[in-house]
Amino acid sequence: MQNIWLERTELLIKEKGLEKLQNANLLVIGLGGVGSFAAEFLARAGVGFMTIVDGDTVDITNINRQLPALHSTVGKAKVEIVAERILDINPRLSLTKINEFLNPERMEEIIDSQKFDYILDCIDSVTPKITLIKTAKRKKIKIVSCMGAGGKMDPAKVMVRDISKTYNCYLAKNVRKRLKKDNINKGIRCVFSNEIQDEESLKMTDGTNYKRSFYGTVSFMPAIFGLYAAAEVINHLIKKHD
Repeated sequence: MQNIWLERTELLIKEKGLEKLQNANLLVIGLGGVGSFAAEFLARAGVGFMTIVDGDTVDITNINRQLPALHSTVGKAKVEIVAERILDINPRLSLTKINEFLNPERMEEIIDSQKFDYILDCIDSVTPKITLIKTAKRKKIKIVSCMGAGGKMDPAKVMVRDISKTYNCYLAKNVRKRLKKDNINKGIRCVFSNEIQDEESLKMTDGTNYKRSFYGTVSFMPAIFGLYAAAEVINHLIKKHD
């Protein structure tokens, strides 16, 4: 066995599966409650190449649900904390860090910069999310897009479906509506929950970072979304070309 720390993984997916993961190149955009866990699950699976993107710093309100968020990391760049952590997990990982909130031009530039096997969309704002999905679709790169984990409490109601099959999620509804204008009605794998959102947990904001409002969130829900996104990608990669 090449890496003793991957012994348990190799027993399950065999050397061939491990090899596919070690040759895979993934792009994770957004390192909040969903993306930080997704990136870690990919690193622990033995993925060989990863690019992580987020321009945000840790805020004290992130501590209830985000992997890089500790009292000791408040004010620090999420991309740096996540990078240090996943390289400690998998030192052989070829990692690219991008500490930016991406505008549409940069998004295209980054997607074109390498040959990515899969994109994980862990952005929680509608406009950048739409841009990413449309760019991935246009360039024929597989993408899994994570919808809203806020206002929800039941882990059993999280699932992965085509975007056309999403329901009871305001973010997914908004995304579907915007994509429809570009004649994109299906063909995007989405992580979502069909639990009805708790309206009493909604809070309005000043609109910073494309967000006009957000729902209350519990510790485990964003992590489950990240887990489902990572599982979707890993299972696709190890089944490819069998």
